[in-house]
Amino acid sequence: MTARLLTVVGARPQFVKAMPVSRAIRRMPGLDEVMVHTGQHHDSALSAAFFAALDLPAPAENLGIHGGSHGEMTGRMLAALDGVIARHAPDLVIVYGDTNSTLAGALAAAKAGVPVAHVEAGLRVFDRSMPEETNRVVVDHLSRLLFAPTRTAVANLAREGLVEGVLQVGDVMQDAVLAMAAMPQSEPGVLQRLSLVPDTYAVATLHRAATTDDAANLAAAIGYLRARAAALPVVLPLHPRTRAAAARFGVDLSGLMMIEPLGPLDMQRLLAGCTAVFTDSGGLQKEAYFHRKPCVTLRDSTEWTETIEAGWNRLWTVADYRPRREISDYGTGDAAERIVQAIARFLAVDAAPRVLTGAEA
Repeated sequence: MTARLLTVVGARPQFVKAMPVSRAIRRMPGLDEVMVHTGQHHDSALSAAFFAALDLPAPAENLGIHGGSHGEMTGRMLAALDGVIARHAPDLVIVYGDTNSTLAGALAAAKAGVPVAHVEAGLRVFDRSMPEETNRVVVDHLSRLLFAPTRTAVANLAREGLVEGVLQVGDVMQDAVLAMAAMPQSEPGVLQRLSLVPDTYAVATLHRAATTDDAANLAAAIGYLRARAAALPVVLPLHPRTRAAAARFGVDLSGLMMIEPLGPLDMQRLLAGCTAVFTDSGGLQKEAYFHRKPCVTLRDSTEWTETIEAGWNRLWTVADYRPRREISDYGTGDAAERIVQAIARFLAVDAAPRVLTGAEA
């Protein structure tokens, strides 16, 4: 028996997370994957380039849906994905993280009677004013397979009565970072192209709607970065939404080393050479840890509480880090294999991985 998996992605971090899982699916007999890109992140420099750099299969369908309010975007995705599911008749739909694409994919599958697998299940900041939190909670309650990265995530699910289908697998971003570290880099390298010397700069990112859609929040975050830049150059790959918001609100970006957004491999090289990370992103908090770089999260809460507890991360409202230790929950790079093995068991297909050769690998 061959089972068809439909993977729904739409945001750049989801492309990275899907890479190790997609590779593991290709190694598993009895599983075929159909990749669907909602178009939520539509800029070719930030989307198609990621697929090419990560050697992900080209999406079977690109829905081209972006812009509008959260509700409007999710609604259009839901309607389009309803047709996608009808055309491809998947046995399971895989969604990642907490975006509008995640929610639309899970809702479309559930309404079509197709089981949902949620990668990064159980993350909570306990703030329902965040759209991402609503997406996480709803998707978890729609899912049949809940792949939790940490013990905290498992405990969060249990508090909501979700115990069946829950499996702690580690973090697929750990898998992805290890895989990207082994990939060849372009010549000249990103540090050379930017005239950067290792251990002499910090890296920052700002892109969350809670930051960019409010003038006071954006001004505060940029002000924080400019204050840090007085002591150490701060490299800011500038998200188009952040650039537009700064222009709209008249926020001064001077003093920061602004660059165009980077592909996933160059971003990993940039992180590897920095001394500190400042971000409002969820995923970059973990990536900072994977590179063993101290992080400051430019938010009042985080879904990755273990990075705080282990002393590698702190909120910008907190003066100092906790004592530093390693984080065992994220695993050693086998989260994707564990996810795919569990899916194979759930769908009752042969769970013995095969060895890929040549172009397949």
